[in-house]
Amino acid sequence: MRTNLLKFFSLSALSIFIVLILFIVLAIVGKVSIGTLQEAIFSKEIQFAVKLSLMTASIATLLGVIVGAPSAYALARYNFKGKELIDSLIDLPVILPPLISGFALLVFFGNTLIGRVITENIINVVFSPTGIIVAQFFVATPFIIKTSKAVFEGIDEKYEHIAQSLGMTKLKTFFKVVLPMAKNGILAGMILAWARSMGEFGATLMLAGATKMKTETLPIAVFLNISVGKLELALSVAFIFLVVAVLTIFSIKTIVKIGGDDYDKY
Repeated sequence: MRTNLLKFFSLSALSIFIVLILFIVLAIVGKVSIGTLQEAIFSKEIQFAVKLSLMTASIATLLGVIVGAPSAYALARYNFKGKELIDSLIDLPVILPPLISGFALLVFFGNTLIGRVITENIINVVFSPTGIIVAQFFVATPFIIKTSKAVFEGIDEKYEHIAQSLGMTKLKTFFKVVLPMAKNGILAGMILAWARSMGEFGATLMLAGATKMKTETLPIAVFLNISVGKLELALSVAFIFLVVAVLTIFSIKTIVKIGGDDYDKY
């Protein structure tokens, strides 16, 4: 009887949340007409936003994995002073509201000595497309680090010891042994980071601004169209986001499944 009650309670809770998700999805899908969707797809403004979002999200994700994978390995394999503090600090970009993250980045690049040196002498970050990449990199890289760290921790160190006993250096072992074993987990983290970058709004708005046809990513395009009353066009862009989200979830689940099958072979 208690088992049946638990089953009823858990399935009911699950059903309530699934129904809520479906209502939200249908609220977007049901309001988008074919004509409005075609208008969004062929609009130069939306095409610019799509291209800019794809470019910045891809660059931010690439930079994220270059920094994130070695960082995750360091956290997974080495013990050093302040490790727990550093591990906690990595969570800050995820926990902080994006608006605050963007404001902090704006203050750093606009009102600190190091930030001004970078902006004035190396590359302009504030209110520029570069600022979009920086904002996306800041909020998305923790997803790569956390996912990769979990994967590295799940790989037995004996594989590294065996490779080193056969004459491989530690660096070569990392690239030839560890990374191939962790590639699916890292890729799943990259997809999460890429999706987070594509959907980034608050930090981008604060650091790069919301200039039409300059710093207009897809979320910014939704914001700008809502602000001028073009609700149907905004809904069409939201629909495009919905499709991207579904494809992202499908990709992650597929990679995780393949990764699990590959890992069982070792």
